[in-house]
Amino acid sequence: MPAFFTTLIACVLATIGGREVVSTARLSHSLGQGVGLLVAIWASCIASSALAAWVGGVLAPMMAPDAKQVFAAMALLMGAGELALLRPRRKPAEPTRSAGAMLLVLLASQITDAARFLVLALSVANGVPMLAAAGGALGSGIVLTFAWAMGAEWEERLPLAALRWAAATLLLLAGAAMLLIGLGILA
Repeated sequence: MPAFFTTLIACVLATIGGREVVSTARLSHSLGQGVGLLVAIWASCIASSALAAWVGGVLAPMMAPDAKQVFAAMALLMGAGELALLRPRRKPAEPTRSAGAMLLVLLASQITDAARFLVLALSVANGVPMLAAAGGALGSGIVLTFAWAMGAEWEERLPLAALRWAAATLLLLAGAAMLLIGLGILA
């Protein structure tokens, strides 16, 4: 179960400060809280997390234990970098009402986001891809569902910059500690 909870927490942190949560809130505001967007949110979280965990399951047998730890540490550090450096995209001028198109947009952004890279790395490090996928999908899905429910209030009421920097700092500290342990500097 540590793989599940570690991935869940890491993906909540990576998603709460990520770009796709702002896009989701903006879509919810402009289109309304339709069921199609909510289904697209959960389908993309499940599919992208499953894909990342599957790749992690393929990579895990090829790596030494120390390499797995360093790989996971680098994922945490890259997630911190993404949160610190990349800002949310511009508001869509004319959002689509097609659930399929929303699913494709969410999937494309999630396949390359910090949370999915964390699912990949933690499935490699923990050796339990299914639990990492479940934790990643649930963590991201919960945050995106809150953004869907809040709509425009997500950006108005939440201190997004502070959340993004806090999440980036936590991922940076966790990644640095894991890297030092993986390299044998800390015991």
